[in-house]
Amino acid sequence: MYNKFTRTLGMLALAGGLLSLPTSCVNDLDQIPDYSANAEVVYRDPAKIQQVLARLYATFAVSGQTGPAGNPDIQGIDEGFSNYLRQYWQLQEITTDEAVLGWNDGNLPNVNTLQWNADNEFVRATYDRIYYEIALCNEFIRQTSDARLSERGITGDQASTVRTYRAEARLLRALCYWHAIDLFGGGPFATEEAAIGTNPVYKNRTELFSYVESELKALESEGNLLAPRASYARADQGVLWTLLTKLYLNAEVYNKKDTDANGAKYVTSAVTYANKVLKAGYALSPSYTNLFLADNDKTAARDEIIFPIAFDGTRTKGFGGMTFLVHAAVGRAVSPASAGINGGWAGTRAKQNLPALFTSTANTNDSRKDLFFTRAQNPNVDTLAVFSSGTLVTKFRNVTSTGVAGSDTEGNFPDTDFPMFRLADVKLMYAEALLRGGTGGTEGTALEQINAVRARSGAAPLSTLALTDILDERGRELFWEGHRRTDLIRFGRYTANYNWPFKGGIRAGRDVEATRTIFPIPTTDIVANPNLVGHQNPGY
Repeated sequence: MYNKFTRTLGMLALAGGLLSLPTSCVNDLDQIPDYSANAEVVYRDPAKIQQVLARLYATFAVSGQTGPAGNPDIQGIDEGFSNYLRQYWQLQEITTDEAVLGWNDGNLPNVNTLQWNADNEFVRATYDRIYYEIALCNEFIRQTSDARLSERGITGDQASTVRTYRAEARLLRALCYWHAIDLFGGGPFATEEAAIGTNPVYKNRTELFSYVESELKALESEGNLLAPRASYARADQGVLWTLLTKLYLNAEVYNKKDTDANGAKYVTSAVTYANKVLKAGYALSPSYTNLFLADNDKTAARDEIIFPIAFDGTRTKGFGGMTFLVHAAVGRAVSPASAGINGGWAGTRAKQNLPALFTSTANTNDSRKDLFFTRAQNPNVDTLAVFSSGTLVTKFRNVTSTGVAGSDTEGNFPDTDFPMFRLADVKLMYAEALLRGGTGGTEGTALEQINAVRARSGAAPLSTLALTDILDERGRELFWEGHRRTDLIRFGRYTANYNWPFKGGIRAGRDVEATRTIFPIPTTDIVANPNLVGHQNPGY
């Protein structure tokens, strides 16, 4: 018998069944796939276990079982839209001052304007993706316990290797639960120990925070994760430390008090874990631009990237992820050839607030603004659906640092990896945690770390530093990388005190309800799981 994490649309009931291996899947909400025999075969072979682990990583990048489309992991939305990275990026960027996605598909305009509800299919797809990945991780973790390994005759060095795989799966699951905390507050919760056939229980934001914190600390103490930078694109100790830094830096937003049970400030804990990352051998890429090109896994950019979502133009084909990020930004005077692709989708642009971050004299020579394209564009977003309205952004491209197009000869699918976590982000978090009162900074002052990031792009060094300077610098350094919504909320500038075009549905922008800092639990899940009844987020 195998445990089940029941979810609407049936996708979490699939658990480990959709892992690019032979399976028998069903569509009913209250059934589990009959894959037990396959599991007994697969999990007796360390090589096959590694393949299943690879699928856990790939779920952030691909949208289904065949690629590029035709056999989706989840239902209820176009497969291209359903991709994890694409949906996460949309909720983190087009709901802020940084980006707009001007298409009129379904209820997408309501995401641009912060007017979504519990039936919005794009919000639901993000939620579904998070919990689908959690379910896959749960099944992998369940099948790779020490007891199961022993039963199947996996011992010695092979067992040690699989323990590392299992630790990676736990870290990926913790990452997803952090996304659930950040985007949805509370939600359903289950681990590999969930009882068979039961609906997952509800945990609020504070409870999920405590779980993720304890899980990450346990992984750290157990010592099964790879050392930082031991293998590119793996969930290693550096990823764990970065995730803990993010968790602690946002603790107050996540309804935690200023200090933990032992009286230690959470911002001090953020400094502690940022210190670990800063000492781990990562280095800023000499070229900012190279961080977002098709060979960023091969150049010095890889020395800065802590955790990428990896893409390959011939092996990770899909219409989400980097395919979306590269194609959707191309159109009008930005040629497809310059981006290493065969055609643009004319969708994403920057709101005027983003280029405005570079207008001060201190940023006159800042090369990061060279990624903005203004020719023949209205610099102001006056109309959501018109691609000429807003500055174009050429940040992500499917060309190498030497100007060669990616490996897909048809120009559809990029090789460019998405840098979910990178060193510059940690430097900025370290500086922010110090300014917020954190102690124990051993890796230089806040100002030194900020200026190290600025120097890479030719921006003038700052002589003084305030918290607002850090928010602005995060916008300059990390724009379009999926951080902005979280940052604006932490700085108290998301729902009020600051506006941008079409926020709240009007051209000039307006304050919106404070409840917009989190998204609703989808109606479909509340209907499917009685444990969620009465736990909808406020305002929905």
